[in-house]
Amino acid sequence: MITGKYPALRLRRNRKNSWSRKLIQENTLSSNDFILPIFLIDGSNKKESITSMPDVYRYTINRLAQIVDKAIDNGLPMVALFPKTRNSLKNEIGSESLNENNLVCKAIVEIKKRYKNQIGIMCDVALDPYTSHGHDGLIKSNQIINDETIKVLINQSLLQAEMGCDVLAPSDMMDGRVGEIRKALDQVGYQNIQILSYAAKYASSFYGPFRDAVGSKGSLKGDKKTYQMDFRNTDEALREVALDVKEGADMVMVKPGMPYLDIIKSIKEKFKIPVFAYQVSGEYSLISHAIKKKLINEDAIYESLVAFKRAGANAIVSYYADRINKIIK
Repeated sequence: MITGKYPALRLRRNRKNSWSRKLIQENTLSSNDFILPIFLIDGSNKKESITSMPDVYRYTINRLAQIVDKAIDNGLPMVALFPKTRNSLKNEIGSESLNENNLVCKAIVEIKKRYKNQIGIMCDVALDPYTSHGHDGLIKSNQIINDETIKVLINQSLLQAEMGCDVLAPSDMMDGRVGEIRKALDQVGYQNIQILSYAAKYASSFYGPFRDAVGSKGSLKGDKKTYQMDFRNTDEALREVALDVKEGADMVMVKPGMPYLDIIKSIKEKFKIPVFAYQVSGEYSLISHAIKKKLINEDAIYESLVAFKRAGANAIVSYYADRINKIIK
């Protein structure tokens, strides 16, 4: 309800000075709101650029300190690890996901050894970086099979927890996987490992640069529409979140971010659970390329990030996180 009327009420009065605007602002950003994705590659002493993602790189394990130091200097609470697995290590069943010497496991060990609990580690639970077909699950008769995939995801989760991962993030969208992973973790004494469920992950056109970054784009056969959500649906997202909360999810993710602000808002209002947003690679690259071409200015970054907070997101996964202090200032 609007009270008062012009000319006694002039809303521009509160906008006149910068100090006044600060006093009445409704949403703010801090480094506490961000998670930095980090891409991993095999080898030594490499920092490899990603053509489709300006100012984002892949790092070998012995160069991780370079980017993790930056995250800590920016006051970030957590990093998220994503591997670019060599094609020679990929197969139909994604068995490299269960190798204790895979890139993610080695990165977890390195970060924990160097930084202890200075910063949290989030790990993706899904098979697409490891499968030769680029899908998040096992395939049988040209179908992504649900229950058999969950068995692999459980073992992947247990391995990552054993290595020292703090937050497991199932991003595969298999039905029932959160409950089965929670049960398996609890049975072996990992009751305190958190689960951040990609509860509302849409089959989106905005993932292209990420698939470049992890090397799955060229190998992906078909699409992911039989397990990722239809972007035309809202109620379905609420059902997905309700199920994951009942199964033991501590937090939920909406992915992509910007085109789904309404979904973030609906989930937050209905469930009062921590909701994270992923400003995905396509969103990042569109903004970054537009800035480089001087179509928009750098203030667009801050504006895009505030939008997530305005919608109700508790935290944001963003490739801008390693520069967040500069962006906020």
